[in-house]
Amino acid sequence: MAETTTNTPHRATAARRNRPMKGQRLTRTLIFGSFLLIVVLPTMIWAWYLWERAQDQYVATVGFSVRKEEADPTLDLLGGLTQLTGSTSASDPDILYDFLRSQDIVATINDQLDLGRRFSGVYDIDPVFGYHPDGSLEDLTKYWRKQVRVDYDSASKLITLKVMAFTSQDALEIAQAAFDESSRTINRLSDIARDDATRFSRDELAKAQESLTVARQAMTAFRMRTQIVDPEADLEGQMTVLNTLQTQLVEAMVAQDTLRETARDDDPRLNQGQRKIDALKAQIDAERAKFGETGEGPNGESYAEMMAEFEELAADMEFAETTYRAAQSSYEAALAEGQRQSRYLAAHIEPRLPETPQLPNRPGLLLRIFAILLLGWAVLLLFYYSVRDRR
Repeated sequence: MAETTTNTPHRATAARRNRPMKGQRLTRTLIFGSFLLIVVLPTMIWAWYLWERAQDQYVATVGFSVRKEEADPTLDLLGGLTQLTGSTSASDPDILYDFLRSQDIVATINDQLDLGRRFSGVYDIDPVFGYHPDGSLEDLTKYWRKQVRVDYDSASKLITLKVMAFTSQDALEIAQAAFDESSRTINRLSDIARDDATRFSRDELAKAQESLTVARQAMTAFRMRTQIVDPEADLEGQMTVLNTLQTQLVEAMVAQDTLRETARDDDPRLNQGQRKIDALKAQIDAERAKFGETGEGPNGESYAEMMAEFEELAADMEFAETTYRAAQSSYEAALAEGQRQSRYLAAHIEPRLPETPQLPNRPGLLLRIFAILLLGWAVLLLFYYSVRDRR
């Protein structure tokens, strides 16, 4: 009986000592089990998927920049030659960067190449990296942004496009289509800029041309009405006639005075000479009357009125011609400036057919997945210890 009493305290002490050891073993088992469940098992599943189900992807690369033609006017003056110098535009690469990631280019290329079919061909085997065939245009745009990588260097204004596809031919065709659409976009922007630069000058030229046409039509109507091509030339002819009559009058008056000195008063030659002088004076008065306000020209119109109308029409036509030449020069200058600032897309890396698959990077992806899982497991483990220490 005494022996049983003596061993009881020792058994109780041993039980208390074994409880922490059992708790520690249970904790280690849970930690190891959670590590296997959270880290090792998903990593092994991903490893199997990456090497057994994930499909190879080919990468086609194209690099380009926006260039602008600039003509040196000094060369145009010397020999009509044009020097093309390239310079980048500050805003165009930014526009292209947004365009290459937009739904617009996805819809356009999808109509041309059927992107959904090309990206969804491996979905049954590889649903992680493949595209769901029943996805919407918005889903296709999101997938495009994963498969088409746009690298833009804001310092050099260079754009590099990397297209990933499940066949080398698809990668090449999509890259070429993206480059072609970018080129068309730049050409469209260049056309809009050129049209904006020349629209005002073109409108002014049209107005000047219309004014010149009206002035010429008015001059033609005046000439048809008066049957006089050039009133100034006709007036000059009339002045010649008047000068000739005045010359003849002077000669007749001189001959009359000479005859009066030698002939008798009843000489019939004196009467004939006087009648000639009177006729010349009457003719001169009639010619001079034509230039008056009430005088009649060839068609019953006053020469003064015709000359006033002609000078007004001539002034209007001269002003219209001057305005037209100025508007034409302005339009040609605006057109030359628009052509001088013409932009185009220059590829410094041409798209080529890839020969070997570059993606997915299976070891790198597996290592990244393992690191993420390990980090998550470590966070959970720290959370567990913090909760246990508070109890």
